[in-house]
Amino acid sequence: MAFISTETKPTAIDTTKSYVVPLVLVTSLFFLWGLANILNSALIAHFQPVFEIKRTQALLVESAFYFGYFTLAIPAGLFMERYTYKKGILLGLLLYASGALLFIPAAKTITFGYFLIALYIIASGLAFLETAANPYVTILGKPESSVQRLNFSQFFNGLALIVGPWLASKFIFAGNEGTLSTLDQKQQAANAVILPYMLIAAAVLVIALLLFLTKMPEPSKGAKLKFDAAIFKKLHLRNAVLTQLFYVGAQAGVWGITINYVTTLLPGTSNEVASGTFMLTGTFLFVAGRFVGTVIMTFIKDHKLLALYGLLASALCSVGIFGEGTLAVYSVLGINFFMSIMFPTIFALGVKDLGEQTKLGASLIIMAIVGGALVPPVMGIISDHIGIQQAFAVPLVCFLIVAYFGLKGYKIKPQ
Repeated sequence: MAFISTETKPTAIDTTKSYVVPLVLVTSLFFLWGLANILNSALIAHFQPVFEIKRTQALLVESAFYFGYFTLAIPAGLFMERYTYKKGILLGLLLYASGALLFIPAAKTITFGYFLIALYIIASGLAFLETAANPYVTILGKPESSVQRLNFSQFFNGLALIVGPWLASKFIFAGNEGTLSTLDQKQQAANAVILPYMLIAAAVLVIALLLFLTKMPEPSKGAKLKFDAAIFKKLHLRNAVLTQLFYVGAQAGVWGITINYVTTLLPGTSNEVASGTFMLTGTFLFVAGRFVGTVIMTFIKDHKLLALYGLLASALCSVGIFGEGTLAVYSVLGINFFMSIMFPTIFALGVKDLGEQTKLGASLIIMAIVGGALVPPVMGIISDHIGIQQAFAVPLVCFLIVAYFGLKGYKIKPQ
């Protein structure tokens, strides 16, 4: 899922030239960061028996990952202001590949902490990729078709969310489930994550090499990022930052706990099936929801649709808490459909009418993704000590906050 958007003015380029190769390379980045995001849900379920840890500890996978985004989002932007977007992408790809390669010693030593470090490094690289990708896509062709190109590239981000759970079911879970009572069994299960992440690292390095050898046009950087404390007087921006924090936290928590939720409420369901069938269904609904939401916004105001989706997501969380069996499971999967438009809509409403402060406001909303590091462990604590269904009280509250923002919090107050 695309988290970071950088405001840039299209640079003057020769639109008579073909930019097919640069467009393909940049579009591949959308797929790569979507894949890294969604595979975390499989790692959370897989690590629990391998390391004999509870869900609270396993959900630190999300914390490590989202802290990587949080700490590197602003430095990534500053790096590309000083140097170039191409160099920023190359650095991001190298960080991504390095983090994926660290899965080898982490698995061989069966050390949970090494995996957390690896995931932090991967997300640090993704912060660079997401900062650069959107402005790059907009300049790789005629200005009048920039929106079409961006939607085309975003499609591959959604495709990764669907492919990821299937890959996890085939590479990570297949043949590595059941009781892990011996060191050899745990080693085999730990080793199961090596191949998929080695393939990812290889693909990332190939793309880095191709991008290094390809001449890329450079987006103009626009106004430099400057801090101005007066921006905090913008109530709708403050509300957007807080709302985004809770939304990203809810999304990370829901995705992180879904596989465990399915196997708990549907006894006899393996992690392989929970990922390859149920989790895949949820992410497909997420992608479908974004397309449907985009269409609906042509005749329903964005803030009203956001409020409606927030209320419906909260209602489905309630069913997830109090329902049973298949009804509860599919209600939780249905949350994905209504989460789909939340991040970009909150972002757009939050930066509205900020003028010269738009870039700073956007950076503050981006930093709110730290919610993905903070909320999942809270869900884990509730899950471990009260019950996995009760853990959905946390995203229920988060989605009510989203609904409030869509009803009132988005309004721009006169200064």
